[in-house]
Amino acid sequence: MNTSCVFFKHCLWLICGIGLTMTACTSGKGDNKPVPKIPEVGVMTVQKVTQPIVADLPGRTNAYLIAEIRPQVSGIIRQRTFTEGALVKAGDLLYQIEPAPYLASYQSAAAALQKTEATLVTLKLKADRYKELVKINAISRQDNDDTQAALQQGEADVAAARAALSTAKINLDFTKLVSPITGFVSTSTFTPGALVTANQETALTTVQQLDPIYVDVIQSSSDLLKLKRDIAAGKLTGNTQKEVPVRVVLEDGSIYKHAGKLKFSGVSVNTASDAVTLRAVVPNPDGVLLPGMYVHALIDVAQDKDAIMVPQRAVTRNTRGEPTVLVVDAGQKVQQRNIETNGTYGDEWRVSKGLQAGERVVMDGVQKISVGTIVKPVPFDKATGAAPGTVITPAATTNSQPR
Repeated sequence: MNTSCVFFKHCLWLICGIGLTMTACTSGKGDNKPVPKIPEVGVMTVQKVTQPIVADLPGRTNAYLIAEIRPQVSGIIRQRTFTEGALVKAGDLLYQIEPAPYLASYQSAAAALQKTEATLVTLKLKADRYKELVKINAISRQDNDDTQAALQQGEADVAAARAALSTAKINLDFTKLVSPITGFVSTSTFTPGALVTANQETALTTVQQLDPIYVDVIQSSSDLLKLKRDIAAGKLTGNTQKEVPVRVVLEDGSIYKHAGKLKFSGVSVNTASDAVTLRAVVPNPDGVLLPGMYVHALIDVAQDKDAIMVPQRAVTRNTRGEPTVLVVDAGQKVQQRNIETNGTYGDEWRVSKGLQAGERVVMDGVQKISVGTIVKPVPFDKATGAAPGTVITPAATTNSQPR
């Protein structure tokens, strides 16, 4: 009996000792909590740069030269000598109007001229004789005066006959309708056998010169006024180039390979559209641009020599739709900054308000932080799109390429 009690007491003390040991170990673990790791973010220090200010203006293409072919004499079209849509050169025959009546008029005028010239010869000989006879009083002075007047009238008849012959020749030549310019000829609105009249309202066809070609774009008067004010205030530097380059963006979004030159800017505002028309001359050797195409013109109108440029990936929008960026201050703390932008250039925003040169903008690691977080900033590698030390796998590199 005593032996059992002693054994029971020993077991009880052993259990209590184990329990105290476990309690001590548990309380020791609670006193050694790990220190939270400071998140690492990629940052880019913004700097002032010189940024061209490019105006993206909509417009349409127009032919450089346009010639509407109309008859200058009446008659029946005998022949059409061109292929619709083909390139014709200046002086090429397009239509032949029946020349027979005009040829007859020309021949009649030529005969009339010969008759008046023959008459003039007789009158001149008679006038010369009478001039000598009147000196010896062989004829009266009146007869001499009449002869000299007849000579002058004969000379006038010859001049009139020559003018009539020239008119007949012009009308005969007008039966041949030739292209006044080199260009592409459009469809023909009249066929051989059709009767046409001189200077009719409807053109027979049209020839258009397409190389070079005009690009007419419009700029709102408010944008133009703001640009002039910014230049006057010294915020922007105006483009001083003698010939301002113009790049053309086609309807599919591609850049046309030939750059043009700004020809002129309108001197008045269209009251219907409140816009000013600008015209550029663009080379078109391959005939890619056709009249009436909708295009955009990119024109370097000025320069911002103190521009703050921020990649678009760094800009988000708050609940009010305002653009914001995250910046790291001198205490390595994250702040949210509202900004104002003034156009995109490639993959960057031009910031007009809210950022200063030298500030650090968060580019990578945004998902790991929030406003007020203490971070470890590291330079962001803009070429690879990641912070230094980030492993770029071949698959990731492929997926990051623009499509």
